[in-house]
Amino acid sequence: MLTNKIYNYKARRKIWLILALVTGTALQLMAQNSGIASTLSPIPSIVQNSNKPVISLNGEWKFEQTGKKGTIKVPGEWVMQGYTVNTGETATYSREINIPDGWKGNRIKLRFDGVSSHAIVKINGKKLAEHEGSFVPFEVDITDALKTGENLLQVDVQANTISDILACTSQYAVHTVGGILRNVTLFALPEVNLADLTVVTELDKNYSNVTINLKALINNQGQNGTAGRVQYTLADVKGKIITNVKTPWPAISGEKSALLDTHIAVKNPIKWNTDQPYLYTLTTALITNGKITESHHQKIGFRQVEVKGNQVFVNGMPVKLRGVNRHSVHPLTGRAISDELELKDAELFKQANCNYIRTSHYPPSERFLAIADSIGLFVENESSLTWIQHGASPIWKLWNYKDEKFYPYMLAANIEKMQAGKNHASVIIWSLGNESYWSPLWDKVYREAKKLDPTRPISFHDQCWGGFNNGGNKVDIANYHYPGINGPAATDTMKRPTLFGEYAHISTYNRRELLTDPGVRASYGPSLVKMYDSMYVHKGNLGGAIWSGIDDTFHLPDGNIVGYGPWGPIDAWRRLKPEYWGMKKAYSPVVVKNVHQPTIKNGKMLLEIENRHDFISLSEVEINVKVDGTPIRLTSAIKPHSQGVLQVPVKEDTKEVYISFKDPSGNVVNEELIVLKQTEEPIDTKKLPLSYTENEMAYFVTQGVVNYTINKITGIISGATSKGEKVLAQGPVFSVIEMNSEDGGKPNVAGETYQNNIYPIKNYPLYTIFANSIKVNQTADAITFNIKATYTNGDGNLNYTFSADGNTRVDYEVKTTLEKPYQYGMLFQLPKTFETLSWKRKGEFTVYAAEDIARDKGTAKLNARWLPAVEEFGKPGAELWKDDANEMGSNDFRSTKQNILQAMLSNGDQEIVIRSNGKQASRSWLQDEKIQLLVADYWNNGSEPFYGSPFTDGRTNIKGKMLKGSVNFRLQ
Repeated sequence: MLTNKIYNYKARRKIWLILALVTGTALQLMAQNSGIASTLSPIPSIVQNSNKPVISLNGEWKFEQTGKKGTIKVPGEWVMQGYTVNTGETATYSREINIPDGWKGNRIKLRFDGVSSHAIVKINGKKLAEHEGSFVPFEVDITDALKTGENLLQVDVQANTISDILACTSQYAVHTVGGILRNVTLFALPEVNLADLTVVTELDKNYSNVTINLKALINNQGQNGTAGRVQYTLADVKGKIITNVKTPWPAISGEKSALLDTHIAVKNPIKWNTDQPYLYTLTTALITNGKITESHHQKIGFRQVEVKGNQVFVNGMPVKLRGVNRHSVHPLTGRAISDELELKDAELFKQANCNYIRTSHYPPSERFLAIADSIGLFVENESSLTWIQHGASPIWKLWNYKDEKFYPYMLAANIEKMQAGKNHASVIIWSLGNESYWSPLWDKVYREAKKLDPTRPISFHDQCWGGFNNGGNKVDIANYHYPGINGPAATDTMKRPTLFGEYAHISTYNRRELLTDPGVRASYGPSLVKMYDSMYVHKGNLGGAIWSGIDDTFHLPDGNIVGYGPWGPIDAWRRLKPEYWGMKKAYSPVVVKNVHQPTIKNGKMLLEIENRHDFISLSEVEINVKVDGTPIRLTSAIKPHSQGVLQVPVKEDTKEVYISFKDPSGNVVNEELIVLKQTEEPIDTKKLPLSYTENEMAYFVTQGVVNYTINKITGIISGATSKGEKVLAQGPVFSVIEMNSEDGGKPNVAGETYQNNIYPIKNYPLYTIFANSIKVNQTADAITFNIKATYTNGDGNLNYTFSADGNTRVDYEVKTTLEKPYQYGMLFQLPKTFETLSWKRKGEFTVYAAEDIARDKGTAKLNARWLPAVEEFGKPGAELWKDDANEMGSNDFRSTKQNILQAMLSNGDQEIVIRSNGKQASRSWLQDEKIQLLVADYWNNGSEPFYGSPFTDGRTNIKGKMLKGSVNFRLQ
């Protein structure tokens, strides 16, 4: 089928050159022409008479502002390169360009992939185009302004203009985001050229065969009428030609356009999906007078998105989105990032079992979309519009969010984004904007966007229930941000699919707590597993995007570090944080449901397996098993979103079974280690000499080569030596670590406090005033001290038991006036030389990464160092995040280790060993030139204020309650 429509080319281009004008005329023109107005010429691979039709203009440009001249790197932010351009001021980028001789007779065009936030483009002093909007590409035809030889390209740029304010772009980044942020490309096209190409794939009712619906806009920018044809060639990944179709167009008179509709049927092709992302290559060639004058290559995936009831289907399969929000960010380049980082981000999230990225809160680069197409990621492509009529953006106390003058900008932000991303299979949802209040303006934008692309659902990020920020939108997908554990069940009551566009906020606002104990981050994973398990079972819950994907931090050239915070499972340097491993576990598309209690029957271990893949059965997954180290390959045919049993052969004396699942891309999506027989460690039962003496001030206990001193006034163990060397400075003494949600204290409207330096919290034992009484008892096996103590914040009982086998036990009962603990237990103080920590613990998961601070066993070094700023400036502190350090020690050393079986601190010669039952936690850090060791009987997930259940589970108030616990240790 062929349909031709003729349009006036110059009139159409003029519409989008006046985007910056807020007038009723512009409003009407944009609404009337939104279907074709924002076109982008496909970048050609071949142009007649030119071997190289495309030139990158990235690199060094001249830069001038208010009389100051210099050079600047493009793409890049000017602030990140040491320039300050204030609101209302203009910075001018310039460079010489030479047009290759082979380009003569062609149209010469410039493509800007993103300029923040207002640009005027000039050639040889002649103004050619004006554009408003930071993260969307636009195109300029510069042919008529060119001269022979060198030509001067100038781009006048302003930041903090209307599109920046409507998107909170600079507010959000806590610095002015200004400059040419993304790639600049110069390219040639023939006078009759491909001005726009829309590719839509439509599956039949059985989701077997495909129709490719193609709309090609052919422009004649010459003076003479020209006829010709478009040739479409479809090839598979091996280059095999699948089909070749030619669509003719009649003579198009000068400065007119023809819109060609072509429909190509393809029988039973391989479909694109996130589990197996197969891409074909579509080559579009223009042929006039029997010669190819222009050719363009486009990777396409055959997939179809549908909303049915309260679910989203892709290729007829219901999907569940396992995702993150992603910012384009790097500490040294800001919002302008390299192609290499675009790839790394996508790969890191894919390896963490994500299948979905929400591009918060602006469109991604086309490079990122091409990568998402290639490796298999769903993308929710969001417009650069944020907090319109939301308290986080104070401008709405002044402006009226329903004012029609904002409509052209809101529409442009959506239409231009859609035009840039429309042919990417990965894009399955268009997001109108972030956390804004619904209004008639949004409704009009939604309707225009739906006209432009009826094939994808549209979302809008407000709240779909409750009173806050709920404006009653009627878009295709409902949204709720930051639900609690009851949120997933509530989605089943909704008529639309409900997306948790932001959920499971990673700790960031309890900044002092995080700096003091990075172990807060390690507690995130098990709670996320509970949350996502609930999301998975409720079909009305489309899934969600964790807030957020990458730390949003910027190291400004003046030495200041700013941003909204370290809230990513990946830090801004792309190092993996503890939350990354928890996310990978929670998002695993293959789950062993009875991993902690497997059934063994007739020589088989029966593992209950849930296949959470959307598209593939486990027959496509490589299952590797090791039974006591002997490898076995197993297969399974469990279908997507189904459960079944996997049988593993075992023997009576089998000690452990390891199993892993590798997806078609080679990523190990899950692994488990099932221990059937624990290895028992030998216990030293040799009796040691045990005695005590006293004077008027202290008791002195001798336990083998260890000598303890107990202060009679306070009842505290005030020191211990081993073979004459000091091994204990004080303790254990009861201690309460209180919750702390300090975030930096900067006056702000939405939490942007990261630029304030903040330091760890010192924690001390409950101050002991005196011992009311001390009773001593000695037997052949032990010496015991029963102590009644009074503290500044309470009172209690202590029992010391020094055993002849070399072990010591301290029991406590304490009632305190303190209220909200993060942790409590017994606190030791050791000499600073005890700088090596090792531990074994009963992990919530059966397998941990070697670099995860939550691993079930490991060794960490103190490596403490003082930092003059919030973090190391200008570079990552260490190769691995766990090895970053502050004055209290490395992240690994000072982080809480939960559910310990054993914890040990050593100076190389002596050591203190804590033995436990898996129901305590340990934490060690350097403070006041001594190593502190807390053995906690209570701990929780920290005081992050954005949390809801299950992340807040376990918080308690201890005021007036009798707290009980104990600690078992050995000095040697």
